Amino acid sequence: MTRAPRIPNLGGARAFILHRPHPTVQAITRQLSAIGLITLDCWPELPPEALAADFVFFDADLGFDEQFPWKPGEAPMPLVALIGSEAPGRIEWALSHKADAQLLKPVGNAGVYSALLIARQSFEARKHLASEIASLRQRVAERQTIVRAVTALAKGADDGRAYAQLRSLAMSWQISVEDAARRIVAMTSEEATGEEGDDDQSHRA
Repeated sequence: MTRAPRIPNLGGARAFILHRPHPTVQAITRQLSAIGLITLDCWPELPPEALAADFVFFDADLGFDEQFPWKPGEAPMPLVALIGSEAPGRIEWALSHKADAQLLKPVGNAGVYSALLIARQSFEARKHLASEIASLRQRVAERQTIVRAVTALAKGADDGRAYAQLRSLAMSWQISVEDAARRIVAMTSEEATGEEGDDDQSHRA
């Protein structure tokens, strides 16, 4: 049976509202304050201290990339897009920043709390997925390095014996098989570079 995610306590969290002075800002601030969040509004760009924020609400209608102290899609916290215009270009821009939730303008007396929870869960899921992808890429890279090391040790002979030799070297060096493979590949590359250098000198002679 799958356990439902626990609703987090948001009291004391910090939220920045990146929006020009507008009743929308006041409506969001009222709801955030009632929930217990510390709210700061700013325009036309986020200050450096926003990097430590727990949430950022941003205006999707008049927003632009230079407002953010990070690259599009690399926000270190959940983002909530404030959408008034449904022009495709504006929606596409908000998506490029990987908004985790949205609020339609004009903002009324409700909706902010659910947007916070959805944004937090979406952001955590996205971070978890990115971590898994990075781990898989690392494992693939390590396997490729092991294959290169085994090939270098085998020199056309039995791959099984070469892999056993790699494991033996790892044990004698007291490092992991992956680190041993990287060392073997680096040594092989250095030897190849040295041989190429010798060949170049002999041609010059």
